[in-house]
Amino acid sequence: MYGKSIRMERIVDRKTGNSVIVPMDHGVSIGPVEGLIDMKKTVDDVANGGATAVLMHKGLIRFSHRTSGKDIGLILHLSASTDIGVTSRDKTLVASVAEALKIGADAVSVHINVGAETESNMLQDLGMVAEECSDWGMPLIAMAYPRGPAIKDSYDPAAVAHAARVATEIGADIVKCSYTGDVRSFEKVVEGTLAPVVIAGGPKMKSDLDILNMVHDSLQAGGKGVSIGRNVFQHKDVEKMTHAISDIVLKGASVKEAYQLIKE
Repeated sequence: MYGKSIRMERIVDRKTGNSVIVPMDHGVSIGPVEGLIDMKKTVDDVANGGATAVLMHKGLIRFSHRTSGKDIGLILHLSASTDIGVTSRDKTLVASVAEALKIGADAVSVHINVGAETESNMLQDLGMVAEECSDWGMPLIAMAYPRGPAIKDSYDPAAVAHAARVATEIGADIVKCSYTGDVRSFEKVVEGTLAPVVIAGGPKMKSDLDILNMVHDSLQAGGKGVSIGRNVFQHKDVEKMTHAISDIVLKGASVKEAYQLIKE
């Protein structure tokens, strides 16, 4: 298990145990969107802003990772589906733990949609990857969301808590899930998950303050950081936005202090 703990230190802040992850896997699901064209600049901006890791598919690494900016952890995303496909909720494995080791990644991530029509396949894939991660000392992040024909509200605290707990029970070292909207309900999600929880950013939000308040409140509820993509890499100043979020997550800054960084 030494390998797993050593690699974990490359994506998690040693002092706080918190993470600021910027996922950049969106090109597979929604295409070449703003913020994910000049990949070298985007990765440099989030690294210079203080993020602990970036997350991406294997094909993007050659165009982006570890360029002229500060060093930053690398998480290889193993799951994929496209929004133009008829099975967009069905995540399939497109990479392996062995590939991650060859590439030099510090961790891997797998996406599961609990409640989807193909839930059983995704759970089986997560279990297989968890076993390989244990064998090879590779940290595993699971993105776990309640999504499917019977899910009326994907932000329902009970549904979010259930999906997050599934990820822990199958072997995730860190669980990424949606923020449920308030500290009290998210506290229950964190308590029930057991493994460290980081919040997703979701779709582009209306204001910087909305994002920063969500980040701050998730920490108050016991969360261990963020995995925010579009609200970072599509910001008008990627480095400043990353800096603001990092100061809250890693340095305990207030929302007011963090917001001032963006305004400056």
